[in-house]
Amino acid sequence: MSCYESFTKKLEALRNIFPKRSEETSSAGQQRGSGGIPLTRKICYAIGGVPHQITSAAIGISLQIFLLDVVQMKASSVSLILFLSRAWDAVTDPLVGYLVSRSTWTPIGKLTPWLVISTPFGILSYVLLWFVPAHSMSEAACVLWFLTAACLFETLMSCYNVPYLSLNMFLGGHRRDRDSATAYRMSLEMMALLLMSVIQGKVVSVYNTEKQEACEHLDQIHQTPHSSSVPQTASLHETQKAFLTSAGITGGLFLLSSLVLFFGVREQRHESVRQDAHCPDERTRLSYLSSLKMLVCHVPYQRLVLGFVFSVLAFQMSLGNFALFCSHAAGLGTHFQVLLLVLLMSASVAVPLWQFVLLKIGKKRTVFIGLSLFIPAVITVACVPSSLPVFMTMCILMGFSVATMFLLPWSMLPDVIDDFTLRHPSFKDLGPLFFSGYAFCNKLAGGLSVGLSTMILQIIGYKAGACNHGDEVVTALIVLFSPVPVTLLVIGMGIFYTYPVNEREGLQLEQQNNKASSSSADQREHSELPTSSQPSHVEDPKCDPSPYWSQGD
Repeated sequence: MSCYESFTKKLEALRNIFPKRSEETSSAGQQRGSGGIPLTRKICYAIGGVPHQITSAAIGISLQIFLLDVVQMKASSVSLILFLSRAWDAVTDPLVGYLVSRSTWTPIGKLTPWLVISTPFGILSYVLLWFVPAHSMSEAACVLWFLTAACLFETLMSCYNVPYLSLNMFLGGHRRDRDSATAYRMSLEMMALLLMSVIQGKVVSVYNTEKQEACEHLDQIHQTPHSSSVPQTASLHETQKAFLTSAGITGGLFLLSSLVLFFGVREQRHESVRQDAHCPDERTRLSYLSSLKMLVCHVPYQRLVLGFVFSVLAFQMSLGNFALFCSHAAGLGTHFQVLLLVLLMSASVAVPLWQFVLLKIGKKRTVFIGLSLFIPAVITVACVPSSLPVFMTMCILMGFSVATMFLLPWSMLPDVIDDFTLRHPSFKDLGPLFFSGYAFCNKLAGGLSVGLSTMILQIIGYKAGACNHGDEVVTALIVLFSPVPVTLLVIGMGIFYTYPVNEREGLQLEQQNNKASSSSADQREHSELPTSSQPSHVEDPKCDPSPYWSQGD
């Protein structure tokens, strides 16, 4: 027995300490045809999405400010770190997805070992990302330190997040059940974002207070009306401690969420997995490049990914500069935490609302309605940036639109996988690659938006640690917050118009496949009875390729 097998068996023994009566009851119900996903499993699955969301939120909200003003690196160096780390993260996602799809089943499942092993190392690398090295280090050494820490964390986070996203297809149930589980996940992730916004808001308030005191002290010594940089001797020690404490709290939430996911969710084997065990020759395994080619050539996947790539670029371009826009363009830096909380609270309320709407009018129409709300909101804020009531009202509208970006991509992606499985029934293990491919494009778009924003600010004349900035920087922040995102969002909505998958037709196909699978199961039971007249060359009905999302038949 290998060390890996022994390790997974010990983990399964540890998990079996907890009662699993509800899981056994639900599994038996699925075998009888009920096909539902228990509420406890949905909630535990949703909690498993918290680690990726809180770490991504912390990095998106604070890392740029942390590197620019706390570590006091050049804007060009920060742009390099942010872009290369996001690009590296994007490249590792498809590789991890392919490796996950090639994984074999263990006593704790196919995806769970990835989650268990990546958790402790991911927590450690995240804490290192917020650790400030010695101030005697050169600029190049600092770049190397933070770039290495960022790339290491993003790699380990891919090893956690890609299997977690793919776990949606292993929860059991049918398409509506998976959509419901996705809605639970989005609601929990929005609550996690609210919590993280409070934590990061406290950190940013510490930064603003200490920065203001340093600038006032500087103004007393040097009466300079224009931009001036805080000396290196005025290090933001309290802000450094606040960022590191925040990283420790985030790491604790990471560990707790992973434990809930491990003990609360047991992977459900698909019908296709049971078929493959009997008929391994009927299952086609592709190389990495061939698998990517299959994904790229699938038209619904093309349209879905491209549409959301432009939408992610728009949202990241606007919200990625939200803190800088509030501080330097709107003059509302002291209200940043309140504005962020309003935005996230409205997004949390909107997630179940959008879930209700998409069940009534369909996912494609819901995407158009939700994304279109973002356009008037950012235009209004750009026109009257200094009005707190207007800004707060538009944050509510922006939050409703952000909720669309949280819910719809992950709700529509399983439909695309189902469509692919119907068209190519012999390729049964590409689900993780679909999720990782979308994550790749999503993170690449985020990296491009952050990198381009920081580089534009560098060209315009943004100075790290400056107490005041010129009109050019303010104008650049307004353009990055409104006109550019609106243009990108319109392009994305145009691509969504050509998205071909109709989920209502998919539900009809699913019902047909459920009936076909039931008929196949009856044939299997009949064929397993010993008969002397059965010819030896009859094809085993277990090899009948049916979609791997047909459950509980």
